[in-house]
Amino acid sequence: MKSHSYRTVDVPVSGGLLRVGVWDPVSPAEGAPTVLAIHGVTASHLAWPFVVGELPGVRIIAPDLRGRGASNTVDGPAGMHAHAADLVAVLDNFGERSVPVFGHSMGAFVAVTLAHLAPERVSRLVLIDGGLPLDTPAGVSAEALVQAILGPTADRLSRRFADVPAYLDFWRAHPAFARDWSGELEAYFAYDLVPAGDGLRPATSLATTTDDTVDMNTGSTLADALAALPAFSGPVELITVPRGLLDEPPGLYPPAHLATLLSALPNVRHVELEDLNHYTVVMSERGARALAPILHGELSAR
Repeated sequence: MKSHSYRTVDVPVSGGLLRVGVWDPVSPAEGAPTVLAIHGVTASHLAWPFVVGELPGVRIIAPDLRGRGASNTVDGPAGMHAHAADLVAVLDNFGERSVPVFGHSMGAFVAVTLAHLAPERVSRLVLIDGGLPLDTPAGVSAEALVQAILGPTADRLSRRFADVPAYLDFWRAHPAFARDWSGELEAYFAYDLVPAGDGLRPATSLATTTDDTVDMNTGSTLADALAALPAFSGPVELITVPRGLLDEPPGLYPPAHLATLLSALPNVRHVELEDLNHYTVVMSERGARALAPILHGELSAR
């Protein structure tokens, strides 16, 4: 029997409607919270089904951030402040005053921003391979910054694909998923596509990705949120993995860089999960299985 039923809701935000995926537990656990799950920079709410399956009894609400998935037609600028404001609207729509927030990749940076701008709405933070500053070169252009952080991801966003099978073939050959291809991934990738001339393209535009990446690394909103993170009243868990976007070592947080970050953040508890990369920590069965004890521990703690 499935642990959850699935539906989508369109939530009014500035500039349009934000698509939100909702997984309602078939057998709700007494006292179990609703979790807000925030996806990565070019992902969608369909990044989360593996994690959802490890959380029976818990309701998970997960938006397509503006500019992504079925929210890619929301008008207006992106950036950390805009995403945080959208998430407040999502919580209001579902009648949730304060929730645990899980963020993966860029979603973790959005989670940190939300905890700063609306701390009363966030009971605890779980930052999955993101949320703390990356080890990026200083003084580079926006284009070079995107390339340094996203690498081949930026190239993919500029490509056009003949059809869904062509896009699946692209990802099937990707080193990040060589060990973890699944039907859930196929649904996730197919959902990502939108019409573009005589072909298809990823829903997230390169312009949107550039705006968000530059804002994360040079804007004041996230910088202020990170500066305030030591004062956040709830628990903060950082989960990292040893391999990056191409399944290459090291991951997004090389050990020396991570040690420097954590030395300044005594309230952040850190766990590294073995044998996973930046994608598969969330978007694979074995990644979700490795996350499960940590997530259950966070949700059961009071």
